[in-house]
Amino acid sequence: MARDTASARPPGRPRSSVDAEVFSATLRTVHELGYTRATVDRIAAAAGVAKTTIYRRWPSKGALITACLVDAFGPIPLEGLDRSEIMAAAIRYGAAKIGEPGVGPAFAGVFTDAMSDPSLRHILSTRLQDPYRLILQEALNEPEHRVLFFIDVAMGTLLHRMGMTGEPMAEADVDALVEMILRVLD
Repeated sequence: MARDTASARPPGRPRSSVDAEVFSATLRTVHELGYTRATVDRIAAAAGVAKTTIYRRWPSKGALITACLVDAFGPIPLEGLDRSEIMAAAIRYGAAKIGEPGVGPAFAGVFTDAMSDPSLRHILSTRLQDPYRLILQEALNEPEHRVLFFIDVAMGTLLHRMGMTGEPMAEADVDALVEMILRVLD
């Protein structure tokens, strides 16, 4: 009996399914073990895939973590009618995402690794920061250097708090951060 090759599914899981499972396992592993101990071997085991499956998609742990963060952050919901509301929504969104299990430590860890790895710094800049910078530049009608300053202040403050306390920033402190940045924006 001949197989109908036109309707046959290719072997293996669909790419999006594998990516989703690896991203979930990555954040789970970082949350449980910390960034340094979340090796590609451990992430692959947690995802139920071969290490080669990961390295076929991402050339390094840093590239994997960056792709995972891009997926975790997704698009910023830029709700609001004016510049202040857009900036406030973006900061609160970033604070909420950094507070999700594994996201803050993954972000801080890959950021630290990028300080001594120019290729990872390039991946972080082009794949994680630039899409959000461009969206905010357009939404706020601000030049690149000014939007980068806002991103540095907001994300740097949020990650610093996570690194110093192991906890996401309290809502009242996020509100104070929003107010401080809005004073500079106007």
